[in-house]
Amino acid sequence: MAEQTFADAPENRGTTEQIPTVVADRVDIVYRVNGTGAGRGSATAALNRMLRRKQAEKAAGVRRVHAVKRVSFVAYKGEAIGLIGTNGSGKSTLLKAVAGLLPVENGHIYTDGQPSLLGVNAALMNDLTGERNVHLGGLAMGMSREQIKERYQDIVDFSGINEKGDFITLPMRTYSSGMAARLRFSIAAAKDHDVLLIDEALATGDRSFQKRSEERIRELRRHAGTVFLVSHNNKSIRDTCERVLWLERGELRMDGPTEDVLKEYEAFTGDKSDKPAKPAKKTDPKKKAAQPTAPDVPLPS
Repeated sequence: MAEQTFADAPENRGTTEQIPTVVADRVDIVYRVNGTGAGRGSATAALNRMLRRKQAEKAAGVRRVHAVKRVSFVAYKGEAIGLIGTNGSGKSTLLKAVAGLLPVENGHIYTDGQPSLLGVNAALMNDLTGERNVHLGGLAMGMSREQIKERYQDIVDFSGINEKGDFITLPMRTYSSGMAARLRFSIAAAKDHDVLLIDEALATGDRSFQKRSEERIRELRRHAGTVFLVSHNNKSIRDTCERVLWLERGELRMDGPTEDVLKEYEAFTGDKSDKPAKPAKKTDPKKKAAQPTAPDVPLPS
């Protein structure tokens, strides 16, 4: 597992204008999946696996899945960066590695500050009420009890949980997936983050909530934070991010301005539904619309 430090990052030396917050340097991430031939085996077999890891993995039926391949990029303070790619391209895996939740096989990830990962499956307690989860989530992010108390009502209002009833006092197991996702984002967004990693957390909210979320992301950027957003919704990427990383089959295929990357990505996937609408052509009022003509009907003889 490569160390996650920042002081020794080569890109951090001599930087005067832009301040890097995340540096990924030729990162490889590999999953090991047990096959049908894998098993505990004897103590001797276990020792052999320790001494000859690769050979033993092959013999035991362990398959290596190369999820991220030699990915390098630098993220700076004040940036909102979209991560796009088809299913299984390595987006969520890369975010987990940046958050320190997954080890890297090769390369290094350097971070300035504490990255916070917010995903659709972010851990909240289903048997506890939404109110209790707000307090526990705030404490987990390092907020004081006084700060949580001050921001509690803003968190509830932002989530929209109580728009159709007093749901905040009910256990989270009674929430829909959309309600739970909105509450998770609202808790995470209550604090300014050095690096906020958002993994499809906005996909289940309605459009009004998405607009509030996008505005909050812009506020986080103005407070010199860095935001990563994984989404299959190209419109959300366009509305929120000025830069996009496109991952495909674990490789960084393109890194650049949002519209440039999305144009290539949409051509690759054939999806143009989220492209900005072209202005309607102006019609000349002097020109009358063509009137339908009745078909010629033969007269009776």
